Amino acid sequence: MSRDGAADIYHKAKRKAGIDKAGGIHTLRHCYATGLLEAGVELHVIQRRLGHGSIRSTMRYLHLAHNKTSATPSPLDLLEFPRPAQS
Repeated sequence: MSRDGAADIYHKAKRKAGIDKAGGIHTLRHCYATGLLEAGVELHVIQRRLGHGSIRSTMRYLHLAHNKTSATPSPLDLLEFPRPAQS
C-alpha cells in the first residue's frame, strides 16, 4: 500500500467517525509507537513494526515515553516491610 493510499483511508475513516481533531497518519503512527514503548515493548520490536532501517529512527520515541515512565512508581515502592519490634 502506498503512503498516499494509507493516508486517504485514514482521513476517510476520521471523517466517517466524526473526528475533527488535527493530525494525519503520521500522528497515528507516532501514537502507536509511543504507546508500544510505554507498554514496555522492546525498542527493536518497535523498530521492526515501524519498518525503521535504523534503530536511531526508533530511538526518537524514547524521550516521549521517558516522561511517563519516570513518573511511574517502582513496584518496589509498593512493598510493605515489617517494622522492627520495639523493646
